[in-house]
Amino acid sequence: MAEYINGNVARALTIAGSDSGGGAGIQADLKTFQELGVYGMSALTAITAQNTLGVQGVFPLAKEAVKAQIHSVGSDIGVDALKTGMLFSAEIIEEVAEAIAFFGWTKVVVDPVMIAKGGASLLQVEAVRALTRKLLPLTMIITPNIPEAEHLTGMAIRGKADKLEAAKKLSSLGARYVLIKGGHEAGAEAVDLLFDGSGYSELSGKRIVTERTHGTGCTYSAALTAGLAQGLDIEEAVRQAKAYIQAAIEDGIIIGGGHGPTNHWAYRKRGLVIS
Repeated sequence: MAEYINGNVARALTIAGSDSGGGAGIQADLKTFQELGVYGMSALTAITAQNTLGVQGVFPLAKEAVKAQIHSVGSDIGVDALKTGMLFSAEIIEEVAEAIAFFGWTKVVVDPVMIAKGGASLLQVEAVRALTRKLLPLTMIITPNIPEAEHLTGMAIRGKADKLEAAKKLSSLGARYVLIKGGHEAGAEAVDLLFDGSGYSELSGKRIVTERTHGTGCTYSAALTAGLAQGLDIEEAVRQAKAYIQAAIEDGIIIGGGHGPTNHWAYRKRGLVIS
């Protein structure tokens, strides 16, 4: 079965913040790993007080605590693929980059979490430079949405040509692949652009008009990480992740008074299986 590598269960690590509301962050990542047949592990970077209405508080951990968690996992259980989510500060980003280099991990997915659905900042301004200089050179694939891609590249994105140009800029910073998600664009289809350093492909899904989109970026990147941990190549992993998040959005959960979460078990509920 695809979820087993050399007789052992595939292992995925999320390095991200905790969402007390359960829709995003490490909670979303671990749910996604589980649904896709991958053994999930976590290293917390921050604790947030958060629900569907917004973020009420952010409490970052010390960089030493982040390092200790990563090294505990890496030195014993091992990691087939990992993703980063909310990293919050330059200090934490540098610690994460050093740990990735120390263990020689190559299947690294970077979800550049910057702004929460309610508008709260989840990445300090000075951390952007650390992300582009320290982490992107170690990255297999970065998965920004359009506002994140605009912030990282300093350019406006108004269509396909701009998405491709932004992808090229992010690739020049070291990421081997760039996936710019089209969820913030208008139109009947949500079109994501995957750039491999020279060429590109597009993945489309029907746009769902819904407020139940909390944690979509976390969930999408976690599904991609799961596929890489299972041994899928990058395009297969992206396509599986796209199908997973499409199902999760279409069958969102009605809970809370604001931006509700996606449905992490919709993929299995529909009888879909991992590759």
